[in-house]
Amino acid sequence: MGEPKRATVYFDVKVHRALRLKAAETDRSVSDLVNEAVRESLSEDAADLEAFKERSRERRHKFEDVLKQLKRRGEI
Repeated sequence: MGEPKRATVYFDVKVHRALRLKAAETDRSVSDLVNEAVRESLSEDAADLEAFKERSRERRHKFEDVLKQLKRRGEI
C-alpha cells in the first residue's frame, strides 16, 4: 500500500468509546480497526456489484404479474 492519508472522522460518542476499548483489548489502533472495517465494507460492495452484474442477464418479472400468478394459484 501507499503512504497513509490523514482524514478527520466524527464518530458517535458510544461508537468511539467502543472502538477505543476494542483497540486497547486487541492491541491495535483505532485507525487499524477503522481501515479493516472500511476494507471489509468495500469488499462486500464489490461482491454485490459482481452479483448484480451476473444477474443482469436474468429474466425480469413485473411485480403485478407475480401478484396475479400468486392469486391465480391461490397462494395469496
